[in-house]
Amino acid sequence: MSKEKPEDIKEEVTEEVTEEQAQEPEQEAKEPTLEDKLKETKDQLLRTAAEYANYRARSAKEKEQTYNNAKGSVIAEILPVIDNLERALAGEGNDYDALKQGVQMTMDGLMASLEKLGVEQYGESGDTFDPNFHNAVMHVDDESLGENVVCDVFQKGYKIGDRVIRAAMVKTAN
Repeated sequence: MSKEKPEDIKEEVTEEVTEEQAQEPEQEAKEPTLEDKLKETKDQLLRTAAEYANYRARSAKEKEQTYNNAKGSVIAEILPVIDNLERALAGEGNDYDALKQGVQMTMDGLMASLEKLGVEQYGESGDTFDPNFHNAVMHVDDESLGENVVCDVFQKGYKIGDRVIRAAMVKTAN
């Protein structure tokens, strides 16, 4: 044996560690622990909850914006009718026929606006009574009319597509 210093021996021993032994602590460090997995899952859940809260807030804002846009469109369609009524009221004179003509033109304009919005008017005398679309407030027995026939309309009904906005108020026969 040679006379070496104890420090030199220590260096030789540390150098003789095999590569496999050196890699073992690294592999243990790379493998996630149960606590690490728990923290990662908790972080994912918090992120998902935050994303969902943001989605709900964004959806509510879009819904309100859509609602306000729809209201604005409806009002824009009705404003010309209001303008016509204001002009009729501002007009001077007592000409009944001119007033009647102005009211008729205003009514036509309003009905055209409602038609643009997809609103349909229904309820005519002679129609077949349908409880889904008509509200029968009176009933009369009349042999000259068929069964379940609308014989008088007190108030027209309005609908958009299949959705009834207001049922027609009618009088039915038989």
